[in-house]
Amino acid sequence: QVQVVESGGGSVEAGGSLRLSCTVSGYIYSNYCMGWFRQPPGGVRELVARVVIRSGDTFYADSAKGRFTVSQDNAKGTLDLQMSNLKPEDSAVYYCATKRTFGGSCTAYVDFGLWGQGTQVTVSS
Repeated sequence: QVQVVESGGGSVEAGGSLRLSCTVSGYIYSNYCMGWFRQPPGGVRELVARVVIRSGDTFYADSAKGRFTVSQDNAKGTLDLQMSNLKPEDSAVYYCATKRTFGGSCTAYVDFGLWGQGTQVTVSS
């Protein structure tokens, strides 16, 4: 059974940085794309960034552009999210997800079939 596990959340002051890591079990190239989502309290789950594994093509939400960087390590089977210049509005539970069906969209919540348990990120002002 394929598992998706996140790590690296925590608390930081505004302007600080955090690095989240996602590990997917098995062969990473069995995944079409992987992404990071976040869900604030009472809010909806939204895409932060995603990578199409074989091509390396990346997509960032407007809120993440210029501050967040997503990177994949194919040998380790990991997808990291480096977050800098964090703001209180970045506080949320961050989820890693993978789509194992090849082709099609990789931007909507419903596109991704496997999810991690989530990791909390709290940014204080």
